[in-house]
Amino acid sequence: MIKSKFSAVLTGVLLSLPLAAGAAYPVYQNYQGGMQPGQGMYMPAANNQMMQPQLQYQGGFSNSFNQQVQPGMRYPQYANGNVAAQATRITGGLPRVGSSQTTAGRQYYQPADYDRLADSGLYVGLSVAYNASLSGGMKADYTGETDAYTVPGAFEEAGFISDTIIPMQISVGAAINNDVRIDFSYLRYSGLSYPKVVNTSDGAGGMVEAQVNGGAVTANATMLNVYYNIDSFTGYLAGGSLRPYVGAGVGVSLNTISDYAVNDSTFYSVLDPAYAGAGQLTGISDIIAYHNGGTTEELVFMLEGGVTTELQGGLKLDMFVRYANMGEVKNSGSIVLSQVEWLGDGAGGEYEAPYDSVFHYTNWYESGKLGMVDVGVRLRLQF
Repeated sequence: MIKSKFSAVLTGVLLSLPLAAGAAYPVYQNYQGGMQPGQGMYMPAANNQMMQPQLQYQGGFSNSFNQQVQPGMRYPQYANGNVAAQATRITGGLPRVGSSQTTAGRQYYQPADYDRLADSGLYVGLSVAYNASLSGGMKADYTGETDAYTVPGAFEEAGFISDTIIPMQISVGAAINNDVRIDFSYLRYSGLSYPKVVNTSDGAGGMVEAQVNGGAVTANATMLNVYYNIDSFTGYLAGGSLRPYVGAGVGVSLNTISDYAVNDSTFYSVLDPAYAGAGQLTGISDIIAYHNGGTTEELVFMLEGGVTTELQGGLKLDMFVRYANMGEVKNSGSIVLSQVEWLGDGAGGEYEAPYDSVFHYTNWYESGKLGMVDVGVRLRLQF
């Protein structure tokens, strides 16, 4: 009898355990049962939040418990479980290329501006400039020559002069990447010349002025140039419309100076007529020296800095400042000299000789360095 009662009590306890366990979990009010007993297992959320049935499976495969999943079966989706939150969408413009503004330690770029000012592909360019500064000049040195003052060109250094220098450049190149581009260019300088007035020696330790005609100077350079966009350091300028860059180039230039004549109207006394014999040289005047021009091949370089902006139709506009060292300008060293001679009459006077004396001097070179600072614009068409 006692054993029967004990068995009845034990049986009641065992039967009540599942009911008690079920009561410890929340009731899923919105759950629509679709699984049959033995076909799956539902695990409660870690924070005991209610699970909502959301997804409906349409195929047929085995779940992680190797139990067959039937089409149409529903699975609950955790409402507040350990599931990644939906990404927040942020609107508004990002910082521009090269901007120091960061978010979460990352650098952002604004695609519209980045693509708009980026260099890409092949291009051809044409530039014009204004010469803001001209340096260098011609110098002659005839040290050790007898009666050097009789040869025009024995003058102190005289700077070049410019009428209107408009440097022209044609370029063909390509962008290596978004920051670097390389091109070949033809650069021409014209509109400058030999000094119009030089100070020549008077043969007595002083200087007198002499007039110069001719002597136009041109430089024709072929160069290889490399340009680098520095917006990664400076950022875009003018609200993103200007992209700064620097450049350098090296090449070869043919520098030419045309023929020129030096006219010296000074009268140079050689001997006092009072002590001169008949027909003896007493003076020289009206000296005209014809200098043959020349062409030299020089190694040259240039440095450039500027900003780029975009125009319509794939055109880019570079606004730049450029320094160009064009090497040396040099004549051929040949001078033909014509002069009027004065002779003593043997009675203390002198007279003009009935002829002009002509001399030919060789290896009497005149040369000088040539440097430019230009401000200009370059139009580039990208393909």
